[in-house]
Amino acid sequence: MARRVLLATADLVFRSKLGQAVTTAGGEVIREGERCDLAVVAVETSGALQRIQAWVAGGVPVLAYGPHVRADLLRAAREAGATAVPNSEVERRLLELLTSR
Repeated sequence: MARRVLLATADLVFRSKLGQAVTTAGGEVIREGERCDLAVVAVETSGALQRIQAWVAGGVPVLAYGPHVRADLLRAAREAGATAVPNSEVERRLLELLTSR
């Protein structure tokens, strides 16, 4: 069964790149509001930390990413329960999460 992945990012370049990684790994990109198996969120988006906390509380793993210069936001995302990585590592980490069971 394909893993259902929510991509919570407004950046169209990242959305396209991450969407391709999801489909390459046999996953399915879903829309906001649907039940997901993994949430991927840009830490700089409005309300990102609250959303991370809600997903984690609901048992959904979260991969958060952002610029390496925003170590404060990446740290806060980790503290909220997400796996948080800089932009340069998000695609690789996403593929790892989708291909490991």
